Amino acid sequence: MSANLFTQFFAAREGSAHPFIERPDGGALTYRDTAEATARLAHRLVQLGVKPGDRVAAQIERSVEAIHLYLACLRVGGVYLPLNTAYTLPELEYFVGDAQPALVVCSPERREAVTRFPGAVPAVATLDANGEGSLMEGVGRLPTRFDDVARAEDDLAAILYTSGTTGRSKGAMLTHGNLASNARALATTWRYTADDRLIHALPLFHTHGLFVAVNVTLCAGASIILLPKFDPERVIGLFARSTVLMGVPTFYTRLLQHPRLDRESARPMRLFISGSAPLTAETHDEWSARSGHAILERYGMTETNMNTSNPYDGARKPGAVGLPLPGVEIRIADAQTGRALAGGEAGEIEIRGPNVFKGYWRMPEKTAAEFRTDGFFRSGDVGLIDPDGYLHIVGRAKDLIITGGYNVYPREIEDEIGQIPGIVESAVVGLPDKDFGESVAAVIIRSAPPQVTVEQVRAALEARLARYKLPKRIVFARSLPRNAMGKVQKNLIREALASPAPSAALDLEEEVKS
Repeated sequence: MSANLFTQFFAAREGSAHPFIERPDGGALTYRDTAEATARLAHRLVQLGVKPGDRVAAQIERSVEAIHLYLACLRVGGVYLPLNTAYTLPELEYFVGDAQPALVVCSPERREAVTRFPGAVPAVATLDANGEGSLMEGVGRLPTRFDDVARAEDDLAAILYTSGTTGRSKGAMLTHGNLASNARALATTWRYTADDRLIHALPLFHTHGLFVAVNVTLCAGASIILLPKFDPERVIGLFARSTVLMGVPTFYTRLLQHPRLDRESARPMRLFISGSAPLTAETHDEWSARSGHAILERYGMTETNMNTSNPYDGARKPGAVGLPLPGVEIRIADAQTGRALAGGEAGEIEIRGPNVFKGYWRMPEKTAAEFRTDGFFRSGDVGLIDPDGYLHIVGRAKDLIITGGYNVYPREIEDEIGQIPGIVESAVVGLPDKDFGESVAAVIIRSAPPQVTVEQVRAALEARLARYKLPKRIVFARSLPRNAMGKVQKNLIREALASPAPSAALDLEEEVKS
């Protein structure tokens, strides 16, 4: 049998009347409807010149048709390249120039600019948030059957570009085998079945919203309720007829602010999953108290899909991202030597398994540098494994602060700050220091009045942390800069704090220096 991801997951379901996607307006498409719609769209891609192995770049808003485009691309043997809708035209130009796609699908207002990109894009089509545009022209008259192009497990299914916060964005090459194995591992770990109905409010250009949410649903033959955006009121209203919510920590903090969230409203739900950014222990505990459910946190990245998950049955530890998924190996190693470290020691997280990507697009030297000789991928994340085998993320290697010769992990300080009453969230970064090399700085978000003072923060931390770990600079802000998945952008915080006037970039309330 072909290893084509679509063929693997759809072969037994293409005639099924079971719902696959429910549109925002309430209309539902069955698996049979989806098979026919993606067949028509696959014929359309062929009309537009897409051949097996060609890249199809898509910078489009979330819609049912956006999911169909991904699936149709798999069917024709293409390589899907989803791009953040927030990317500017110069950023889009870089990705198009690097990936050299045979087809770019974009919003109607960007079509003219894309056609003028250097090197001439072979084909440009449009698709808007309503699922309309030139891509869909004549699709309704095309055949409802399509012979899926045979693919091997090692053939590319997608390229996802890294966020590029530390330099040039890299295209992570993901194969049909990578995506299929990960979907199966997650479906098994999370006890996913055809009876599940997922509330989907995540972006479709990211691993979480596309490869976790959609692929796991397909693997299990389950259903999706696709929302145009995250709306707490609407999400809570959907609990009554849903079973799973996949979200980022911001989803849960916003839901906790809603008066309708309680054990009764959340009772019909089976599983709440969080990822893409760290979930604080405070949010975890408050969610359990309010809803009666323990959030299941997992750990993944662009290059590997998902690596670990807290267990479905068993302890879901606050602050931990769980145990390795079936078939995935995790080790903690010295970043310089590669020497495996003992349990409880912090070091670089390294990963090996069928989920790990093939390499970086057109970057063989970078690919070689990120893999150990025994096949383990160097994640760049710093973590440790506790006595129960659970992985804990300490931070990113690039976020490590070295002050006066001592290593300081921001996550440790952030966790301590989070224990102080009146603190909503914090971000700790290192700033250049002429005496110590780097100094510790903390940006803190406070809850509503009465507000915690800097003296209270310092007193609490002094009782818990070594002196060299204490923030020399404290900033009270109203919000933290985040990317589309809710991950705090520490590079922007560092840049802002290093500038003469950081207030605009960080929306400061108050700044105090020691």
